[in-house]
Amino acid sequence: MLSEASRIHDRAWVTQCALSRICGGCAMSLGRPIAFLGTPDEVARNAFHLPPMHLACAQELASGPGADPSWALVTTAGFEFVRPAKEDVDREPRFEPNSLL
Repeated sequence: MLSEASRIHDRAWVTQCALSRICGGCAMSLGRPIAFLGTPDEVARNAFHLPPMHLACAQELASGPGADPSWALVTTAGFEFVRPAKEDVDREPRFEPNSLL
């Protein structure tokens, strides 16, 4: 599963997951549903910074040591990968689910 939890915050890894459509937890190809973990603010904005994951990988990360109890799990059938523009307030790459389940 996740060899290093910190890797899911690495910008290069996040981008690779997006472009290759692989799970941020196990690096295997994504199917459906796709799961995102995020803060209450990310859920409200529908914009997540952690990479997409299999549902089981996201559940494992959410319940593992060091997990933030405020994280919410959102499932979707698809997402858009947004690379920030210079004028964006949020300078991190993000994922915007487009078909919430």
